[in-house]
Amino acid sequence: MNDVHVHVHGTVEPGFESVREVFAGIAADEARDGGAQLAVHHRGRLVVDLWGGDGVDGDSLLALYSSSKGAMALVVALLVQDGVLDLDRTVASWWPEFAAEGKGETTLRQLLAHRAGVIGADDGLSLEELADDRRTAARLAGRRPFWEPGTAHGYHALVIGALVGEVVLRATGRTVRELFEERVRAPYALDYYLGLPEELEPRFRTALPLVPTPEERAFLDANPIAPDSLAAVAFNLRADPPVDMVDYGNSRAVRARAPLSGGGVGSARGLSRMYAAIAGELDGRSPLLAPGTLAEFARVHSEGTDLVTGSRNAFGLGFVPLATRYPSLGPGAVGHSGAPGSQAFADPAAGLAYSYARRRFALMGGPGAPENDRLVPAVVEAAAKAA
Repeated sequence: MNDVHVHVHGTVEPGFESVREVFAGIAADEARDGGAQLAVHHRGRLVVDLWGGDGVDGDSLLALYSSSKGAMALVVALLVQDGVLDLDRTVASWWPEFAAEGKGETTLRQLLAHRAGVIGADDGLSLEELADDRRTAARLAGRRPFWEPGTAHGYHALVIGALVGEVVLRATGRTVRELFEERVRAPYALDYYLGLPEELEPRFRTALPLVPTPEERAFLDANPIAPDSLAAVAFNLRADPPVDMVDYGNSRAVRARAPLSGGGVGSARGLSRMYAAIAGELDGRSPLLAPGTLAEFARVHSEGTDLVTGSRNAFGLGFVPLATRYPSLGPGAVGHSGAPGSQAFADPAAGLAYSYARRRFALMGGPGAPENDRLVPAVVEAAAKAA
C-alpha cells in the first residue's frame, strides 16, 4: 500500500473514491501531526466518513470552536420561522440594558450580521467570563460600540454568541443551548454538543497549537496584531493575561458551558449531520428550515472590508454564505468555520452537507484551513456525478 494511505481510515460510498484520495494526501501532509476527520452527507446519506493522522479516530470529539455560531444561527432561524423573533426588532426591546451608549436602535438583524460594533471589552475578558455567556453579556451591555451600529461590519469573534444568546433568553425564557438540545441535537442524535456531558470526556481530544514552518514564523513575526487595533479587542488580546485560543478550546469550563461564540464540541460526523438536516430530508423528516427562512439567513448582509480582520469577507445572519469562499458551491450554501481550520456547511441545491475537522491549528485557519480548498471541489464534483 502506498504510504499516503497508511493513516487514512473509514469508508466512502461508490463514486466518492476521489474524495478519499484528496483526503489521503492531506492526512499525509497538513493533518498528520494532529489528525483530521471528514464527513459528508449527500441526499441525507453519510457518503464520506474518513479520518487520519495521529491521535484522532472517527469517534473522537474535537473542539470545533466557531462551529457553534452555526448552531446558534440555526436556533435563531427556527425562532424567526416560528414568529417568536423578529429580525428588525431592536435588541434593546428585549434587553433594555443594551440600549446604553447609543446602541438603542441596533436590530437583531444587524447583530447577527456582525454590524453592531460590540466586539469586546477594551480591557479584555477573562477565560472565566468568556466561558459564561451571561457574564459576558452583562459586561458588554453598557459598553459603547466601536463603530456606529449598522454602518460597517467586523467579526464579533468571541462575543456574538453571548449577545445573541441573551436576546433569545430574554425573548423565550430558554437558552440557545436548551433549544438546540430539544429541537436539533436530541431529535437527530447528533454527535455535536453545546455543552459536552461529563461522561463523554474520555472521547475528547485536546486542541493542539500551530507548529509554524520557518516561512510561517517569518510571516507571523512580520505581521503582529497591533495592541491598539480592533482585532486586539475582538480576539481578546487586551486581557491580562491574554486568553490563549488553544487553552480556550481545551478548557473544561468552555466545553461544559458551551459559550455560543466558540464552545462547540463534536465529531465531523455530528456536524455534517446537523447541516444535513438543513440541506434536505434526513431520517424521513423535512428540512429544518423552510426555503424562505434559509434564503434570508443565507443572503449576504455584510460584505467588503471587515473592520476587525482587515480582510474582505461576507456574512449572512449568523451563518457565513460560503459560495463567496468556495465558488463550486451553490449561492444558498451556508455554514461556519472553526479556529483550527475546520469548516462545515449545507449546500441545499446540491443536497450536500460537509464537515472537515482538524485538531491542530493551521496558520490563519479561522476562515477554514487551506485544505478545504481541495476537499470542497472534490466533494462537489463527486456528488454531481452521483446525483
